[in-house]
Amino acid sequence: MSNSVRVPQQERSIEKKNKIIQAGYELFSEVGYYGTNTVEIAKRAGVSTGIVYGYFQDKRDILICVLEIYIDRVYQPLSEIMAKASIPVDINALAMQLLNKTIELHEQNAKLHNTLHSLATTDEVVNAQFISLENKITEQMTNELRGLRIDVPSLIEKVHLAMNVIQSFAHEVVFDSHSYIDYSEMKHIVCKIIVELFK
Repeated sequence: MSNSVRVPQQERSIEKKNKIIQAGYELFSEVGYYGTNTVEIAKRAGVSTGIVYGYFQDKRDILICVLEIYIDRVYQPLSEIMAKASIPVDINALAMQLLNKTIELHEQNAKLHNTLHSLATTDEVVNAQFISLENKITEQMTNELRGLRIDVPSLIEKVHLAMNVIQSFAHEVVFDSHSYIDYSEMKHIVCKIIVELFK
């Protein structure tokens, strides 16, 4: 991914740049992208606005770095769950773990998630990063399942569908929260759907 970030060489400069990115992460999470400006990011990071512009062209450059951190924070926990699975695989238990972790990740990053996904509709770089994340998760989970001797027909398509179902359920729980839905019951239904895919 290309952006205008100057690559610092000294440890002190690296620390300043990281503080700016972390401040951006926090502020985009708290008040959204459009509710944040570089002056506020500089203040939160404990640096001058001039230093911010020494590393970044504008707040969008900071956003791209924030997006990389967000994607890593979403991807790693799911990757770890898959890496710990062993033969014979209990698909129901695995699906439940992935569901619970995906809900937890959405709850922890709710505002930033909404900010980034809303920007994906108008920003090609942001959209490309989300598509890349989706591809990465689908491909890794497909490979992990093959290694666990689950190699049903159309495996990659079923993995992709299962991940979409899991994402959709997490969105339902975290962002929609319909009062007439028993989400505990719905979670079990979602798990059953996923199990059926891999029979």
